[in-house]
Amino acid sequence: MIDQLTIPTEAGSFDAIASGPEDGRPVLLLHGFPEAAVEWEHQVATLGVLGYRAVAPDQRGYSPDVRPEQPAEYGISTLVDDVVAMADALGWPKFDLVGHDWGGAVAWWTADAHPDRLRSLAVVSTPHPAALAAAMKTDEDQHLRSAYMTEWRATPATERKMLAEGARALRDIFERRIPPSRIDEYVRRLEEPGALTAALNWYRGGRPGGKIGKVEVPTLYVWSTEDVAFGSTAALDTGNWVTGPYRFEMLEDVSHWVAEEAPEALTSLIVAHLDSH
Repeated sequence: MIDQLTIPTEAGSFDAIASGPEDGRPVLLLHGFPEAAVEWEHQVATLGVLGYRAVAPDQRGYSPDVRPEQPAEYGISTLVDDVVAMADALGWPKFDLVGHDWGGAVAWWTADAHPDRLRSLAVVSTPHPAALAAAMKTDEDQHLRSAYMTEWRATPATERKMLAEGARALRDIFERRIPPSRIDEYVRRLEEPGALTAALNWYRGGRPGGKIGKVEVPTLYVWSTEDVAFGSTAALDTGNWVTGPYRFEMLEDVSHWVAEEAPEALTSLIVAHLDSH
């Protein structure tokens, strides 16, 4: 059973989905672009049944009550602060963190900044930021894969392009890999006034000001071979940026949209990782 939850913080109230007993081992799941907390619906429900307390929030810009207009308010340190603020509001001194896409980037930076708060880390798709930065400089394939990030920083041209013709470009991002009804839901959310701009502000304001180090918490990294955004160079280098216990899992013939395209496989990997730590 999945419940709707509101998480109050100084920045505003984050909407969330949750499952499992209140006193269960806490797991926070961070979604990516252009999705929302419901990306994790299968994982949250399963973790709840297994006795975990799983919470997936609509992050900054996706929750209507936390939707600042300026890109500067979406810097990576602010996004990390949101994670800590939500954990504090939930009464979690220590928790397991799971992230995908942009949520994965925030998860890496949270593990770097607050290793004392995390019991374990699981990241889907997104390589360690240092591994990705190196690949973008030295690997032509990754450089080409990441070109969209620069393009999406254009404003307001990107919003107009994505929402034109019934949000055709926005829908195409999903490569027809997830159910049409779920795509409709994401599009509806991002058609709300200011919502798509807020989501794109992650690209416009999220570039870090400092360097990230090696991660010391137990880490699971899941990469899929058909991921259009992240190639094998950064994926394979990620292990060099983790000093704690590390597990790398590669899913064959799965796209970037792992949580919804291969929900059972991903949930099994996450549960095994949590059980190990």
